[in-house]
This record gives sequence, C-alpha cells and structure tokens, in this order.
Amino acid sequence: MPELPEDLTLPPGFVPDEPSAASATPKDAATVVLARDGAHGIEVFLLRRVLGMAFAGGMSAFPGGGVDRRDADTAVAWTGPEPTWWAERFGCGPELARALVCAAVRETFEEAGVLLAGPDADSVVADTTPYAGARRALVAREASLAEFLAGAGLVLRADLLRPWANWVTPPEEQRRYDARFFLAAVPTGQHADGATSEAEDSAWQRPADALADWQAGRRALLPPTWMTLAELAECGSLARALTVERRIAKIVPRVVRRDGVLRVVLPGDPEYQEAAGHLDARPEDRLEHR
Repeated sequence: MPELPEDLTLPPGFVPDEPSAASATPKDAATVVLARDGAHGIEVFLLRRVLGMAFAGGMSAFPGGGVDRRDADTAVAWTGPEPTWWAERFGCGPELARALVCAAVRETFEEAGVLLAGPDADSVVADTTPYAGARRALVAREASLAEFLAGAGLVLRADLLRPWANWVTPPEEQRRYDARFFLAAVPTGQHADGATSEAEDSAWQRPADALADWQAGRRALLPPTWMTLAELAECGSLARALTVERRIAKIVPRVVRRDGVLRVVLPGDPEYQEAAGHLDARPEDRLEHR
C-alpha cells in the first residue's frame, strides 16, 4: 500500500473539535471506480462533489453512496459471482454483500449514467438513453433497482465488478460510512456523464494526473480516494487493475491534529494509537484551528 503524503490534510472543521458522547455507527456504502483505457493508460472517472454537501463537499470522489434497504431485494435478476463470493471478499454476510453489489450498480447508474446490466449473462447494455426515465425514478427513490431491472428485462452483471478496498470513515467524524470500493470497466458503447445533482463537474483522468492536480491544489482528495488513485497508478493498465489479486482488509483511519492542521493516520502508524483520545490537540493548536 502506498504511504499517505505528509501534506494530505483535512479541511478545518471536517471533524468536530470536541468528541461526541459516542462514535456514530457507520452506514454501509458502495463506491465504484469506473475505469477505461485511454491513449496513455488507465483513466478513472471523478466527480467533484457540490461544495455545500454535508459530507465531503468540494472533494473529488468516485461515484457511490449509501446502501438502500431495497438493495437487498432477492428479486434482483443476477448473474456473475454469487453474494456468498462477495461476502468472503468483504468480510460480511451474504445479505449485506448482495445489497452492496446492488448499491454499486444502482449508484453507478444514478450518478454516472453507466449501467452494469444486460439482457442476459453474455451481453451488456450499449446505450443507456432508453433508460433515462428509470434513472430519474431511481434517484427519486420512486423505484427500486429490482423493479427497474425486471421492467426492462435486464439482469445485473456482478461479473463486471471487482472488489478493491474497504474504507471506514474515522470515528472522529459525525457522518460515517463503511464503504466497500469496487472497480469496473465502462462497458463498450456507454459513456459516463456525471449528470447528478451531487456533483458540480466530472472528468476522466489518468490516476497520476489526478494526483498531480491534488498536489498543485486543483483537486481536493480524501485519503481513500488518494490511496485508490495511487494504487491504480501503480497498476498502469486497466487489464492489470482488473486482474490483480486484492486482499480486502477493513481500513479505519484516525484523525490527529499536528502543526495546527488535521491529518489522517492509518493502522501501523506510530500516532494511530495515540489518536484514540479524539484529536489530542494542545490548547494552542485548538485555538489556531479555530
């Protein structure tokens, strides 16, 4: 795993100055790294989240969101690795694994217009235009993924997804997610559009270029996004990324305040255990932060 850089910091106020009585329970979520082969190697699809959003506003991120209770519907027509296979990879139960895969497919369609489904196990939708109304209905929660797929005569293509990582929002934050990261190649003929109210713009970029934009201050990245970009940059190609063997371990970062700024530390860092008492801020750091 690449090391997080020293200058990767969190915005002021990203976590409260004072700890809450109890850490919030993380909400299960799915994040999908959409990728394609570009002229100079692998490219990924990034959304810049609307600045005023309650969580990660202004940050560049991959499509994704929280699991909806209807994502666990067993009526979803499914082909590819079964929920038990996904459960083993993500260390959870089959019911949750099913919901995570369904959430990944649903969120990818809602936020990027990419549909990982097809008429049967050997084909995939090439043009999502006829399903624009269904996309709006999913966003409005007027229909479930199971209802949409059944009405359209489509099956979910779980085989188009690959498990990538599992990141949990630090316990210091008020809104927490237990996010499972998936990797998926954009199906031939489909185009990611980023037409979602949750993003102010979207773009395809090589992972190395996105990291360079972060270094230059043109992109704001949270640690899971930075790490995923760094890992994909090391892969070099889409084929390599799709076939690399990933051991998925749950990563729970902690937040510390050092030199007046908020930084994230990962398990194994000497400061990780020291961060257990919230931010361990010195009075002068707390004043500077405010």
